[in-house]
Amino acid sequence: MRPARDVAVVAFAQSDHRRRTDELSEVEMVMPVLHQVLASTGLRTGDIGFTCSGSSDYLAGRAFSFTMALDGVGAWPPIAESHVEMDGAWALYEAWVKILTGEADTALVYSYGKSSPGEVRDVLTRQLDPYYLAPLWPDSVALAALQAQALIDAGDTDEPGLAAIAARSRDSATANPHAQVRGARPQGDYLVGPLRTGDCPPVGDGAAAVVLAAGDAARDLCERPAWIRGMDHRIEAHGPGVRDLTDSPSARLAAERAGAFEAPVDTAELHAPFSSQEVVLRKALRLSDGVRVNPSGGALAANPVMAAGLIRIGEAAAAIHRGESDRALAHATSGPCLQQNLVAVLEGEPS
Repeated sequence: MRPARDVAVVAFAQSDHRRRTDELSEVEMVMPVLHQVLASTGLRTGDIGFTCSGSSDYLAGRAFSFTMALDGVGAWPPIAESHVEMDGAWALYEAWVKILTGEADTALVYSYGKSSPGEVRDVLTRQLDPYYLAPLWPDSVALAALQAQALIDAGDTDEPGLAAIAARSRDSATANPHAQVRGARPQGDYLVGPLRTGDCPPVGDGAAAVVLAAGDAARDLCERPAWIRGMDHRIEAHGPGVRDLTDSPSARLAAERAGAFEAPVDTAELHAPFSSQEVVLRKALRLSDGVRVNPSGGALAANPVMAAGLIRIGEAAAAIHRGESDRALAHATSGPCLQQNLVAVLEGEPS
């Protein structure tokens, strides 16, 4: 989808991602991030035209859990608000469309997830087909291992190649103060072959927030806005068994519709929680060797479920804000084995 109106990411904030935040509720985890992202623009809650959040009731363990997190936004003044039961990247998509329609000029998007209270590998099985797959309890790591083995069998990668992806990602995260895992670490033992511990994302808690603004308002709020030149999301068949796990047609189509192939990108923030998924995405998104992939460390350095995709967009935008990137691609995924994919293309104005 291409915009009929100029809309930009003007601010991004995230928490320090940690293995456990037992002392914090979701509200206490989200509030500092919301305060930080608004303070960076000088906006107050009453200045925001639309608010949208992303989270998961399955992860929180209770229905309508997002209503409690609204305490972090504030009860007054009243706001126009929505919520998606998805990663915050899809909440950003909804807010972007809201601004494109002219119903708002600014939007606050936030998402959060606490994976530490339960076994997130088992919780994510609830995404599977309830009749044939979910009763077998194939957890998220086991499904990712099937994808990794398919890539190895196809000759697309090998175990040293996967280890190199993990090492590069966590080395890049050394400069990211918010990352949960930074610097070199052993690949470790097999978790589910051929994936070792180092090929898998850390389990942890975290939150993120983004502010969107249109036209001149964006230029007033940010010295170098990250303009969203296109964004699209696509989904594939629910069952992993009826897909080619070595490819991602939905990611490729989303990138095409977002305009990613019309000009080279210099930075790509990929939501690839497993090292093997970066192999699939690099091919599907036609990323050349010269593209900086996950300079933040990506999801292998911090993977707060329901916020990791929004963080990829935020990190890509932040690179543009800092002048480190001119044209960036951001990707988010949901479901087993890259089932659903969202791609955004962001550009900075010439310096």
